[in-house]
Amino acid sequence: MEKALEMALLKRSSIAFYSHKNDPYSHRTRMVLAEKAVSVEMIYVDLDNPPEEFLQLNPCGTLPLLVDRDLVLNQSNIIMDYVDERFPHPPLLPVYPIARAKSRLMIHRIEQDWYPLVEAIIANKDYEKNKAILMNHINELMPVFKKMPYFMSSEFSMIDCCLAPLLWRLHTSGFTINEEKYKPFTEYRDRVFERNSFQVSLSDEELMTLELGD
Repeated sequence: MEKALEMALLKRSSIAFYSHKNDPYSHRTRMVLAEKAVSVEMIYVDLDNPPEEFLQLNPCGTLPLLVDRDLVLNQSNIIMDYVDERFPHPPLLPVYPIARAKSRLMIHRIEQDWYPLVEAIIANKDYEKNKAILMNHINELMPVFKKMPYFMSSEFSMIDCCLAPLLWRLHTSGFTINEEKYKPFTEYRDRVFERNSFQVSLSDEELMTLELGD
């Protein structure tokens, strides 16, 4: 069985990406793939009934998962870095080490501070408390949103790929914000949503959440 799987992987003509239908970690990785215009076989996995091939590739049964011939990667950050290096244009991380390190620190901060908050807000868990904390984060970053069209950059970057799925889930969950007071933030949000790579990255289920929210 292992030999047959190995041969099947080697015969693949394109990268295979196993994705959750509605998950920020899968979504942000799809954004990177779309931004790079990578030819990819997109496979949406139901974790309640995963295909056997997926479990053979990744016994942990976690998503997302990227397969490039005999290379198998199952952590979103590692996948995103790999895709950025494998397909260098357009670059999504800065070229220079100091700027690259700062970008990775910001991504780590978003993962640690924003992801749990957004998850709790959408789940209506301690809603007012978590909304207040999130608004404090947004207030702290308002100078960043005012200064440049994208986050800490004049060009779309990996940080934007990490933020976009969170903003989409907030937007489609009914989360409200004073559009005028936080105009730099909402303009940034809308600018990201309008990108072709963002539109392409949305699964049918994620698009459906917008319809349900409306």
